[in-house]
Amino acid sequence: MARRALLSVSDKRGIVEFAHELVALGFEIISTGGTLQTLKASGVAAIEVGALTGYGELFGGRVKTLHPAIHGGILYRRGEDEAVAASKLIEPIDLVCVNLYPFKETTLRTDNFGEIVENIDIGGPAMVRSAAKNFKSVLIVTSPDDYGTVAAAIENGSDSYDFRVSLMVKAYEHTARYDATIAEYLNRRFDRAAGFASIGGTLVQRLRYGENPHQQGFLYEFGDFYSSHFKVLQGEASFNNLTDISSAVKIACAFDRSAICIVKHGNPCGFSLCDDLLEAWQQALLCDKLSAFGGVVAINGEVDENLAAKMNEMFIEVIVAPAFTSEAIELFALKKRLKLVQMGENNRLPNLHDTHDFKHILGGFVLQESDRVSPSEVANAETVTTLAPSETVREDLAIAWQIAALTKSNCVTYVRDRSLLAIGMGMTSRVDAALAAFNKAQSMGVDLHGSAMASEAFFPFRDSIDAAAAGGVTAIVQPGGSVKDGEVIDAANEHKIAMLFTGIRHFLH
Repeated sequence: MARRALLSVSDKRGIVEFAHELVALGFEIISTGGTLQTLKASGVAAIEVGALTGYGELFGGRVKTLHPAIHGGILYRRGEDEAVAASKLIEPIDLVCVNLYPFKETTLRTDNFGEIVENIDIGGPAMVRSAAKNFKSVLIVTSPDDYGTVAAAIENGSDSYDFRVSLMVKAYEHTARYDATIAEYLNRRFDRAAGFASIGGTLVQRLRYGENPHQQGFLYEFGDFYSSHFKVLQGEASFNNLTDISSAVKIACAFDRSAICIVKHGNPCGFSLCDDLLEAWQQALLCDKLSAFGGVVAINGEVDENLAAKMNEMFIEVIVAPAFTSEAIELFALKKRLKLVQMGENNRLPNLHDTHDFKHILGGFVLQESDRVSPSEVANAETVTTLAPSETVREDLAIAWQIAALTKSNCVTYVRDRSLLAIGMGMTSRVDAALAAFNKAQSMGVDLHGSAMASEAFFPFRDSIDAAAAGGVTAIVQPGGSVKDGEVIDAANEHKIAMLFTGIRHFLH
């Protein structure tokens, strides 16, 4: 008896070629709906599922494969259930190739709930789970990427137990991801707090190790973000590199202009917004050249030979940019420990905004909507002091505000001429953050006079304003909202500092 394969796919990439390969390997093809039409139009002899079940498609296609002739043929245990199968005229199905209705794609294309509901697959997941359950006897294929591998394994007789296990696990991952997508969409649509939340990602690669050498590490992606936007040109990005790259890219691309951000251990230690990237690099180093040593650098623009030559003067661990000239890559090749990552397109880093973020806590995780800084927050901020900032200073305030919002609280940033001069972050006291930045600037020989200062949350006391005045700050942006706002404003007026209140806090813990 010829082996039988059931093919029913929404994503029809490669399905005709796969069917031809299966026929050449002695398989009889069973199919449904659009897949059947595609196969027949390409010359593949295929049997309609209805010929096995005795029914055509019912209820507008809602019921096609939900029948014992199909699920019995997939699920019956070979070597154990043959007598029952024979008595019910159920013949084996040896391979199931199914991928599911495009539910997510439908939600992105339309808000029509009726159409969205019709793209919730029922028979597909049932067949996938049935075949995966009986994986020892039935090959389950859910991805077009696996067609060639599966055909080769059948032809070579290498469809071993371990090979079948790998397909089985992938099948259950496929249906788990699908069901999670449906549940998440429905909770969003009906504005419900999810009774069950899942964090689902696709494995991109196993990393050499995690945060420390004794920990395993893995990179997962939402959608195809890293597969589409991330290309390692030199070296191998580590677990810690990837977290620093994320921090650096978020800041460097926040202004949709040529910019450079330097990050060390998750915190920015240099930033400059400038169309001339060579100048931006030199300005970014002013903040903390000591910490920049061994840092991760995100560049929102093309890296050319001149910039590469200048950057090669110090040790950098990772450079991430949307484009590198061939001359720059040749120069960087001289630095054997340097890792180069290409990320983005059209000379711009990817400005991705995930809808939600989460943190692992003991025994669980906390989930929230992702924080974003609106471009209008500083532009529309209230001037609460006698003095108002000039437009030039307001631009520096906007940069300081954006960097502060993307830096660990408590955080204070100092910016002048579109470049970060000093930063204090991750402190338990806001005045300590202000003083830490001021003291670091002094030790680096950086003059803060004329700088704009931002705090991502309100100042509870005037002491931070007094410290800012001692450093030469001319303008401050903060959310406001302290019970001592009046005292803080009075301090700013005493020191002739302009102050803006945004009314919006940006904690990052």
